[in-house]
Amino acid sequence: MIVDKKDRLLFMGDSITDSNRNYQAIPAGWSSWGDGYVHLINAYTTALLPQMELMIVNRGISGDTVVDLKKRWKDDVLAFQPDWVTIMIGVNDVWRHFDGTFAQTELVGIERFESELRDLIAQTLPSVKGMILLTPFMVEANKEDPLRKMLTNYQHVLAKVSQEYGILLGDTQEKFDDFLLYQSSYVLSSDRVHPSTAGHVLIAKTWLETVGILEEKP
Repeated sequence: MIVDKKDRLLFMGDSITDSNRNYQAIPAGWSSWGDGYVHLINAYTTALLPQMELMIVNRGISGDTVVDLKKRWKDDVLAFQPDWVTIMIGVNDVWRHFDGTFAQTELVGIERFESELRDLIAQTLPSVKGMILLTPFMVEANKEDPLRKMLTNYQHVLAKVSQEYGILLGDTQEKFDDFLLYQSSYVLSSDRVHPSTAGHVLIAKTWLETVGILEEKP
């Protein structure tokens, strides 16, 4: 386990991280975690590691791309002085290429995605104990699906960047793919992106294994 007693663990991302959190709640206060994977991680660490007194902070905002994260990074991340920062981002950067046409949405190409991600990591690493990247995912078994195929390229960027900077990477896509060997995607998501509670359990499990709180099972 890489975290220490009283560490501040901050989670940054889009709607999957946000998960209906209360923006008016104090950090790590009731309803501040939302109802998704951050909430589950907080529940697990609070109940089973009470001696650690970990502070779990959710800073996800629905709809965000990596460009949006950068706009609020100083206020929502660096100013809080976290010990560990987890980023889950990328699905909106890809999704807008498919559903943003008629709204003339600003599109984040893969080169800009990588550049902005590198900048966020470079800004953050000097002042934290470490960072964790969680891959964006699709609850879609067909790897030739156009959206999933594009998302795979963005996932590869996270893998490359995490290796170059020596930071932890949690492969959430692998967890969802394992599930899809047995059950339909509709069990976990109605739109292949936003997960059910069971889907959030898979994300939370990925994070807990990545930081060494849970042991990964073969």
